[in-house]
Formats: sequence, structure tokens, C-alpha cells
Amino acid sequence: MNAFAISPAQLYSNTPSDFDFKLESLAQGFHSLSDFAEHLATNVDIAFPVIHGKFGEDGGIQELLEKAKVPFVGTPSKECQHAFDKHSASLELDKQGFLTVPNLLVEKDKLATSELEAWFQTVNLSKEKGKVIVKPARAGSSIGVVVAYGVNDAAQKAEEIISEGIDDKVIIEVFLEGGTEFTAIVVDVGIANNSEPVVLLPTEVELQPSSSSDTKEDTIFNYRRKYLPTRQVVYHTPPRFPAEVIDCIRKGISLLFRRLGLHDFARIDGWFLPSVSSLPSAENSEKFGNTKYGTVLFTDINLISGMEQTSFLFQQASAVGFSHSRILRTVIQHACSRFPSLVPCNNAWTALSRKLQSSKQAEAIHKGTSKQKVFVIFGGDTSERQVSLMSGTNVWLNLQGFDDLDVTPCLLAPANGYFSSHDQDFSAISREVWTLPYSLVLRHTTEEVYAACVEASEPERVEITSRLREQVMNELGPALSKHDWFAGFDIAYEEPVKYSLQQWINHVKESGAVVFIAVHGGIGEDGTIQTLLESAGVPYTGPGPIASRTCMNKVATSLAVDHLTSYGVRTIPKDVRATEEVLKYSLVDIWNGLIAKLQTETVCVKPAHDGCSTGVARLCCPKDLEVYTNALRSKYQRLPANCLYRAHGVIEMPVPPPESLIFEPFIETDEIIISNKLENGSARHLVWKGENDWLEITVGVVGKRGKMHSLNPSITVKESGDILSLEEKFQGGTGINLTPPPPTIMSEDALQRCKRSIEIMANSLGLEGFSRIDAFVNVRSGEVLLIEVNTVPGMTPSTVLIHQALAEEPPVYPHKFFRTLLDLAFERTK
Repeated sequence: MNAFAISPAQLYSNTPSDFDFKLESLAQGFHSLSDFAEHLATNVDIAFPVIHGKFGEDGGIQELLEKAKVPFVGTPSKECQHAFDKHSASLELDKQGFLTVPNLLVEKDKLATSELEAWFQTVNLSKEKGKVIVKPARAGSSIGVVVAYGVNDAAQKAEEIISEGIDDKVIIEVFLEGGTEFTAIVVDVGIANNSEPVVLLPTEVELQPSSSSDTKEDTIFNYRRKYLPTRQVVYHTPPRFPAEVIDCIRKGISLLFRRLGLHDFARIDGWFLPSVSSLPSAENSEKFGNTKYGTVLFTDINLISGMEQTSFLFQQASAVGFSHSRILRTVIQHACSRFPSLVPCNNAWTALSRKLQSSKQAEAIHKGTSKQKVFVIFGGDTSERQVSLMSGTNVWLNLQGFDDLDVTPCLLAPANGYFSSHDQDFSAISREVWTLPYSLVLRHTTEEVYAACVEASEPERVEITSRLREQVMNELGPALSKHDWFAGFDIAYEEPVKYSLQQWINHVKESGAVVFIAVHGGIGEDGTIQTLLESAGVPYTGPGPIASRTCMNKVATSLAVDHLTSYGVRTIPKDVRATEEVLKYSLVDIWNGLIAKLQTETVCVKPAHDGCSTGVARLCCPKDLEVYTNALRSKYQRLPANCLYRAHGVIEMPVPPPESLIFEPFIETDEIIISNKLENGSARHLVWKGENDWLEITVGVVGKRGKMHSLNPSITVKESGDILSLEEKFQGGTGINLTPPPPTIMSEDALQRCKRSIEIMANSLGLEGFSRIDAFVNVRSGEVLLIEVNTVPGMTPSTVLIHQALAEEPPVYPHKFFRTLLDLAFERTK
């Protein structure tokens, strides 16, 4: 609980651990939280707390700000405290006349099995197999939420939550069988302290059953489903509920917002239980939530909604006309209007922004300039398509900040969509490209984006969405127009447009546009799209067709740099085998052959043409090879954590299985650990024994062909096993990146030799624009051992490329970094 003022560049770290051990040297520390609050009181106009969970939503930070008289966005401390605690919120909802989910509170050292048994009996659940949800009373992001069966299992899981320190109060509640979860953002548009909450378009959360490869796992909206883009969850905005049910949800949330004394904005979750499902407490027909179609229940009040780029706040706001910046500005300016001292400041801010906006428009008209068109393409059909969506969304949002650019997001999809057979022909001719309106980009998976495109052509669904959108905007518009600061909605309703791939390229050419390629793997990285664009004379980002084709094939990449040994570049020996052959022959014979040929005890296996850690695993014995091949044969989407000999996280698998597999010796590297803070108050620090000279790095290269510049390499600390997981690479809140490698690990001389070797390798491969090279580096000599080259590297907000650009002198911020890549694409065509 120490407060630090960090630089804007540090803000892009994946986790607190990313910079924890650097804070004392890089950040302004405060002796106490009260010193921190005093600093805010004298240096800021208003604070915007975005701390989720404890101290952020339970009233902690709010109480600190209130005592220091610092204006802040959101709900006061007392109201936060009541709303955040799920048990007290449930009691308050019941008191206010809302239907609630039957639940029991379990507190630390007070769990009585007899009391739990009696509760099971009260709600008509079997003591042996009755299905319940067990969750912390005061935690967010679905952390610690599990399913339990029967009294003993529920008691055990409650004890586990308490013993793990997640919370000392646990709620056990009836599992709403047959119900559908929903979530909705509510925004206050009233004047000063006169609350006038308007609920945006709610979102239905449709959970997909676990694949047969997973261990027995109940389909619940857990942390992984909530924050990692996989096909385990699908969102529908607005929900596919009857109109009366959606009206009931919106009315109920508006009432709740007022009665619980919430401010500015919030997100409220709940369940819709169709009439066929039963709820023990639903007998009371007088309570709010009963409709002729079923029951509406509200279960979770989130005082601070998620703020990731595709979070519900932005999804739902964009559906009713708000861009990211406009909805945030609306929330902040409403908060300012509640503080008399900030009203003049607020009005000045608005006047200035309007003046700047009109002067920019006048300047553009005077100069007769037209905006440069940019098409950002992402998606595809490989196992990397979800990361591609995250990359494309991030690039699109960053480039939107430039007034001289007109940026259009585009989805590359199979011609028959994502829901037909995996065995269909995926040739370039059979692709289609959708140009997307703002609100359709903000989905969690390519399948969702595609489904939304198809849905946009279904008259019945379009009519429902249009009617609800109009209804919400008619509530928002008149209320917001009473505020001087409201500048109107800035997202117009548009429909997606479908093209064949060739039609899209013709359209791009006719528009005089440049293409920013964010399609990972497949035709986005094997030279296909590059060849088509080059033939049409369309400028694009990244390397050309030949370099792309070479780097897509890991064996060809090794051969292409094999002659660079004297420049400090080495390659790893490989054994390439057809997947069909591996599935057909004796696994023991294959294993023995690999061990003998590669001269290794353990093997690293990876698909020949995939990236993003897809299908990459460490195999230690024939049994591991059997588990891996069974997953390929059964087309499992993922290998569960710790199903191989060595501990590991979840491994996303390529579907359909790759045509060939690469086997390599597993390179042992030194473990780097970020120490815990010591009891004597010493700061966290790096622990590295240095027993082995090799460490894994990833490094971006940027520039013109033949003149590629190496950014500072990153050492990424693996937290869940020997191979970096998908989460650690691309999901915010996971993974620890050390950029550049700390001098205690790698000397400046070795670092510079490493960067020179990387540049020589990049130029030898004919790279241009930008790429990412993964390698092992000898921390003593700077010698590099190549793993692979990604010609369309990850560009998510959490990617190491962002960290590396920020480590340059001066720091290059994301929007400028992506603009640089775009400018390089133009320069190549001159």
C-alpha cells in the first residue's frame, strides 16, 4: 500500500511487478498515503480512480480523497463500501424490494457445517450434490469464483478462498441453472447532484461449454474467460431477450443507481431466468424483477467498470454514439459539475477544446487538404486470429488520434465464416474482408466481430438494435444538451461492408490508401497479402513477400542466417516431421530418434507455421509426446495446465492441426525471479543466480531495408512454466518484461553486441518496416541463438514492442510508434 507517481512511459507496463523493483529509482515515492493525498490536493483538479477490487471499489481510495478534499470521479466512500460487499449489497437490494439470489454468508473461523446444511435444506438443494456458486464477498473480476457440489465441497472451497487470502468473507449462493448473465453500463447525465441515470444497451454473456480437452470445468464467467479473447464466451449487445425484459433490466439498474447513491457511472451485472427455471425466492410477486417471460435479478455492483479497449463501457457507449474519449470526457465532466470549484475550469476546458476543434476544421478547409486513408486489416483464420484482433484494434485506436488520417478497421475472414468446417479450403481467393463501423470492432473475438457483421444484415435484429439505440440516445441527448460542456455524439451509425479479398484490394487502391497489416500468421505473414498488395501498387507496413515467406518457415529462416556465425548469430538444430507421420508411427521410436538426433534430454515442439506460443510445449518423455499427439488427433483447442511432466500454464493448440511439426532441443535458461518485499522494508529486486549464461529475449527491429535499427531487447520472465503462455505475451495484467535487460544481468558491451547481431540478422533476411526477433542471448558475450522471426509481430497494448519503443531516447509513445511504421510504408513506395 505504497503510493508512487510514475512516468507516463511506465504506465504501459503489463503488471505492477514489471516496475516494482524499479520504483525507488524511477518514480516519486510518498512516505505515506496521507502525503500522497496532500500531493493530489495541491497538484490535480480531479482524480479518476480506476483501481479495481480492494481499496479501489470498497471505498478505500475514496475515503482518502474525501479526507484530503480532492474531487474525484465516481461514488463516495460510504456508498462504495455497501455496494462492493456482495452480502451487504444483497441485503440492501432485498430491502429496496428487488428479487435476490438466495445466499449464505460464511466468515473466517465461523463456518458451521450444520448451518450450511440447514441453508441447503431451506433452498431445496441436495446436501450431497446441490450445485452452488462460492465466491469472495469483496473481490472483483470474477477472482476466486468457483462452482461447488454439496455441503462438504462448498465448505472446502469457502475455506480455500479464505486461506488463500482472497477475502475473509465468502458468499455461497444458489447456482442459477438455465439462467443467462447480463451486464449493463449506467451513466449519470443529471445536473450537479440531481441524479439522472441512463442505462446504455445491456450485453448478454453467452458462455460456451468447455471443450472435451479440458479437465472437468463448469461453464462460469471466470477471470480467464473475462479477460482473454477465446471462443469460450460470446457477447450480444443488445441481449437476445424479449423487449420487456430489456426494459426491466434498464429500469431496475436506473432505480438501483439512485437508491444506492451511486455517482457518475457504474456497471451492474445480473441474471435473466426464463419462466421455465425456478428460483426459491421468486414467490414474492410484489418484488421488482418479475416479468411474464421470467425473472430479472441483479447480483454485482461494479463501482469502477473495466477500462480495457474493448471493455463493456466502450462497447456499450459506442453502440449509442460515444467514442472512447467522448464517453470518458462525459463521465469526467459530469463529475466536475458536482464540484462548484471545478465548474469554471470545466467550462474553460470545453471552450478551449471547441475552439481548437473549429480552428483545425477551418485550417483543413483553408488548405484544401484531404485526409490520408488508412486501412488496418486484422483477423484471419489461424490460431493467432484473436491476438490479431487485439493488435488491429490497438493500432486503429492509436492512429485515430492523427487529424490527417482517415482510419478504417477491416476484418479478414473465411468466405464461409468461422462456423463452417475447419477442413474447408482456406486459399487466398476464398477470403472476404469486412470494413467495420466503430462499434463492431470492439468485440472480444473475430467470431463475434464476424457474427455482428452478419447480424447487421438481418432485418429483425437490425430493427431491434436500432429501436433500442434510438431509445437510449433519446434519453441521453436532451439530458446532456443541458450541459454546456456536451459537444454531441461523435460516432455515427454505419453498416459493415463485405468485399472479396480482391475487391477489397481494388477498393483500397481506388481510395489511394495505405494498408497497415495486423494479420498474424497465415496469409498475413507468409507473403500472400504482401504479394497481392504489391501487384496492385498499394503501400503496406512490414517486410515484403520474399522476407515474409522466408520468416514464416522456421527452417528456411535458420538456413537464411546460417552463414552469420562469425557475426555472433547461431541457429538451433531442428527435426521437421509431418504431423501425419507423428500420429501414425510408434511414439517411443519417434522419441528415441529425436533424443539421439538432437542430442538432448528434453524437446521443444512447435507447429512449423504458427506463432504466439500456439502449440509450443516442452516434452520431457514419451508420455508427454503421447499427450501432445492425442490433443492434435482430437483437435483439442487447448492443453490444460500441468498435464505434461513439467509444470506449465494452459497451452492454446492450433486448430486444425498443423501439417508439420518442428522438434528442437529445449534450451535451458537461467530463472529470473522478482523477489517479494522483505519484512525489513527492503524493496523488491531481481534474483538471478547466473549459473547458465543464456537468457531468452525478444527484440523489435524498425527501419528501411538494409538499415534496420534494433530496439532495446526485453527479457520476459515466465511465471507459469518453461514456455511463455498466451496470457504472458499479450494479455494485460500478466507477464513481466525487463526492458532493457538490467545491467546486473547483462553488461552494456554484451547488450550492444547483441543489438548489432540482431541488426545484421534483420538486414540479411531483408526485413523492412518492422519485425520482432525472438532469440536466446549469451549474457557474457552478446552472442545470439535465433528462435524465430515474426514479420507481423503482436501490437496489443501489452506487447513488448510498446515497452521497447518507450525505452528509446526520447521515449516513442504508441501512437507515434504506429505512425512511424505507417510513414515507413509510404517511404518504401517513393
